[in-house]
Amino acid sequence: MTPTPPIKVLLADDERLVRSGFKVLLDLEDDITVVGEATNGAEAVEQARATRPDVVLMDIRMPRLDGIRATGQIVETPGLEQVKVLILSTYDTDENVFEALQAGASGFMLKDAGPAELLHAIRVIAAGDALLAPRVTRRLISQFTAQRRAAKSGQDRLAVLTDREREVLALVGQGLSNDEIGAALFLSPATARTHVSRTMGKLGARDRAQLVVIAYQTGLCDVS
Repeated sequence: MTPTPPIKVLLADDERLVRSGFKVLLDLEDDITVVGEATNGAEAVEQARATRPDVVLMDIRMPRLDGIRATGQIVETPGLEQVKVLILSTYDTDENVFEALQAGASGFMLKDAGPAELLHAIRVIAAGDALLAPRVTRRLISQFTAQRRAAKSGQDRLAVLTDREREVLALVGQGLSNDEIGAALFLSPATARTHVSRTMGKLGARDRAQLVVIAYQTGLCDVS
């Protein structure tokens, strides 16, 4: 059996100590390799084009080009469609996290997360899923989508979905995995995954993280 190639990770943070700490941690893992480092957003975009990583660990606040705009440029670059961006935030009240998700990030986590959490996040995102920190994501999304709802009616946007796909979208918005969605709707995990994929396609969502955003934007999910 051909061995699975390691997950290629690009580190983007303007603090050398932070990058060094991440690199030491990741270099200990057999299935992860660091392919580059960037000290600002512009370098992150350049490095992503040069190294084509699987995952970019992206700080939000960086010089020259911030992590949000860098994320947008990376995901919109032809040939980099498979690159996933994991946003790292210092504060759980940072509204920029929402903009980062809309820009195309596959998720975010706080910088104070433990090593095991970071490694798990990298592997989850590299596998094509999204990882959102529940204790901050729902509050952020509910807080910062309220003023955006007027731009487009939720009913209009969801009109392309079947009733089942709306149910699935609501459960994705609640943070459920495919297995959990299947159990809730009495479907097999494979069928649940198919519904999630179809919903992503119909709504033009890049990944599961953007489905969560849409679920809150359209009012399908609400958190008080």
